Amino acid sequence: MNYLMLVLRLTHIFAGVFWVGATLTMNFFVGPTIGATGEAGQQVKCYLMAKSRLSSAMTVAGVLTVLAGYIMYWLDSNGFSSTWTHSGPGIGFAIGGAAGLLGLIFRVLANRKMSTLGKLVNEIKQQPTEEPSQKFVPLQKTLALLIKPNTWSLIIAVLFMAVARYLVF
Repeated sequence: MNYLMLVLRLTHIFAGVFWVGATLTMNFFVGPTIGATGEAGQQVKCYLMAKSRLSSAMTVAGVLTVLAGYIMYWLDSNGFSSTWTHSGPGIGFAIGGAAGLLGLIFRVLANRKMSTLGKLVNEIKQQPTEEPSQKFVPLQKTLALLIKPNTWSLIIAVLFMAVARYLVF
C-alpha cells in the first residue's frame, strides 16, 4: 500500500469537502441571509470578518487541497511526463485542478478585501465619520465580484474531480 498517496488523497478529499462546502454554504445561504436581515446581519458579518477564523480555515483548507492534488497529479503522471496526462482522466483532473487553483486565487483575493473591510469596520466603530463609510461600499462591491468566480471555479473543480476517471477524449 502506498501510504503517501493515501495521506494525500485523504487530505485532498477532507480539506476539499470543508473548503467547497463552507464556500457554498457561505455564498448561497449565509451571505444572502446577512444581506436580508439588516443590522443584525451586519453584526453577524462583522463578527465573521473580525473574530471568526472561518475565512482563514477556508483558505488553509484550499491550500491543502490544491497542494495535495498537485502532488498526486505529479506522482500519477510520473512528473508530468507520462501519456496518462493526455488521457481523459489526465485531462479531466488537470481541468479540475486548474479550476481549483483559480478558486484558491479568488479566495485569497477575497480574504484581502475582507481583512480591509474588517479594519474599516473597526475604524467606523471607533470614529464614526463619513470618510471610512465611503470606502466601505466599493470594497463590498469588489468582494461581491470575487465571490461569483470563486464559487463557480470550485463547482467546476468538483465536477471534473468527480467525473475525471470516466472521461474519454
